Amino acid sequence: MKNLSKIIGSACKRERGFTLMEILIVITILGILASLVAVKIMDRPGEARTLKSQLDIQTLENAFKLYKLDNAYYPSTEQGLRALVEKPSIGRIPNRWREGGYLEKGVVPKDPWDNDYLYLSPGIHNRNFDLWSYGADGEQGGEGEDADVTNWAVMEK
Repeated sequence: MKNLSKIIGSACKRERGFTLMEILIVITILGILASLVAVKIMDRPGEARTLKSQLDIQTLENAFKLYKLDNAYYPSTEQGLRALVEKPSIGRIPNRWREGGYLEKGVVPKDPWDNDYLYLSPGIHNRNFDLWSYGADGEQGGEGEDADVTNWAVMEK
């Protein structure tokens, strides 16, 4: 019985927590991993901006869908993206516009190249509306980081 209590007592002492050395090793490993990830991201800033633009467009699309759920129609081209953060005062005025708007921070985001996203309703490429950014060059077309980022191309993927 004495041996059993010694075994249990020593097991309890070992389960107190991590040693300082173990914590330092884990922090060092996490630091190395973080630096590797940062290098990967820093090597491809154009891809990161394009991805952010795609995510912004999906967020805006979801906000427009919420707008339609509340009001039974999408904002007009003239009302544009502002209709997501301010109740429209021109065109068809929504009766059930959500107080506080449809975007979390109450701000229409700019694309990663500091340009406005473009909106057309009804859309040409998409039945309800088209939403796009012209990319880094700010002009239609292009390749790589200059390529247009659109809601109709995102839907095709």
